[in-house]
Amino acid sequence: MTRVINFSAGPATLPLPVLEYAHDEFLDFEGTGMSLIEHSHRGAAYAKVHEETKVLFRELLDIPDTHEVLFMQGGASAQFALVPMNLRAPAQSADYVMTGAWSDKALSEAKITGDAREAGTGKVDGKYTRIPTQSELDLDENAAYAHYTTNNTIMGTQFHYVPQTGEVPLVADMSSDILCRPIDVSKYGLIYAGAQKNLGPAGITILILRKDLADRSPDTLPKIFRYSTILAGDSLQNTIPTFAVYMVRNVLRWVQDLGGASAMERRNREKADLIYGMIDENPDFFRCPVERESRSIMNPVFRLPTEELEKTFIAEAAHAGMVGIKGHRSVGGIRTSIYNAMEPSDVERFVDFAKAFAKGAG
Repeated sequence: MTRVINFSAGPATLPLPVLEYAHDEFLDFEGTGMSLIEHSHRGAAYAKVHEETKVLFRELLDIPDTHEVLFMQGGASAQFALVPMNLRAPAQSADYVMTGAWSDKALSEAKITGDAREAGTGKVDGKYTRIPTQSELDLDENAAYAHYTTNNTIMGTQFHYVPQTGEVPLVADMSSDILCRPIDVSKYGLIYAGAQKNLGPAGITILILRKDLADRSPDTLPKIFRYSTILAGDSLQNTIPTFAVYMVRNVLRWVQDLGGASAMERRNREKADLIYGMIDENPDFFRCPVERESRSIMNPVFRLPTEELEKTFIAEAAHAGMVGIKGHRSVGGIRTSIYNAMEPSDVERFVDFAKAFAKGAG
């Protein structure tokens, strides 16, 4: 078997040691004579995995006692609806910083059940090509919360600062860059992230909730959708996707073994520098549409001189064993998703291929 280099945006590549570990104990989890998939979500075998996963999150992100790690389903898309339903009172509005397709969807969902407003935008000439600065944000001090998307997979932009929102709880969709670098969790009221990019397989969503905010969950909301229910039930109020949590645990172990969030940041910046260096060294062939200060270290995007060349580039890359580089259908171009699990050596191989392609096309 020959594994390809997978640049897909999500579900994304996972660390090979994590896959091999799961493979080795798939049929017999820790000598129990059955797969973890077959164990009860309330049994002792899974309980150890559940607790260790939460502990690893606490250690790797230095999560304070004021916050709790929760597991839900439905991905970030479910949280687009559940955040306002749980955190916004009927008479309140909520602020949204707009930086791409996912923040657009989050605001749209919030408007279905109440008031929400745009509190800043990274749109220039109709396209999201930058991150607004703190001074450009128009924040409401009476808002229920302020929401932003830390990394924008489609647009290739990323926040490199934490918005200051005063007493208003800050809510962050970190689906595509959680654990790519250290963060100060105490600055957030809620962090949520679908696992399928940086943490594990699709099927589980991680929430890091400031516990006092669970009190906002209204009694009019069905219990299964209340943050207060999830918090009180330790995320076990229904049958949790146990194998997805198990895989997240394995990824977190791998991150810990490599040195934690700081090591991930060094690793990710090294990979991003390779790609952006290639782009900037050959501006006549490669062009990054993103403002330099807003470039993502998770999803570098770029264009070639023509769409025909891009199609050829994608096809030849696939032939060379590098897949998933086609840009999102809404923007086109090339997108290289280089999440934590992507090896620097694989990015080096891609850059060598791209440079050779540019030389040949020129």
